[in-house]
Amino acid sequence: MVAPEKSRLYTVDEFEEFLANADGLFELINGEIVEKVTTEEHSLIVGNIYRSLRTFVNEHSRGRVAFHVEHRVPGDQYNARQPDLEFTGKERLLPVVKKGAVPQMADLAVEVKSPDDSLPKMREKAAYYLANGTRLVWLVHPKKRQVIVITPDSEETLTEDDALNGGDVLPGFTLPVRDIFRV
Repeated sequence: MVAPEKSRLYTVDEFEEFLANADGLFELINGEIVEKVTTEEHSLIVGNIYRSLRTFVNEHSRGRVAFHVEHRVPGDQYNARQPDLEFTGKERLLPVVKKGAVPQMADLAVEVKSPDDSLPKMREKAAYYLANGTRLVWLVHPKKRQVIVITPDSEETLTEDDALNGGDVLPGFTLPVRDIFRV
């Protein structure tokens, strides 16, 4: 695999060419190819949230839950984003994409902080998702054992004593924050 040059901006077409020979998870963020580095802890936390979301969504026929799916906003030539976990409601579901990126953002995007992530970069991702159609973002911080819940109109930080809920995006969904961090 050839490492991307740091001194230039890549388009989504160039990014797709890069991905054809890449091993690992990558995103295109404002023209920069960025590797997503995960850990075992990261994967276990994503799995805990996925299991709860998937069970709820399937029991209530609400839509689709997936992880590490590439999304692109039509017309944006410099971004191909890949939330750690996502939910899209049945009202906005497109046919399953079998090659390339989903041409819209999910209703809910979840990002779990990896050791190489910074909270400002995670907040930038959340802002991008929300500006492009996502209605709810959960930023999960394993070290602090917190979840920052962000909507277009509000932000709230939850601790292990709180319960995460789906708000208007997934009415009725709840998950104790402490259960997210059971690894």
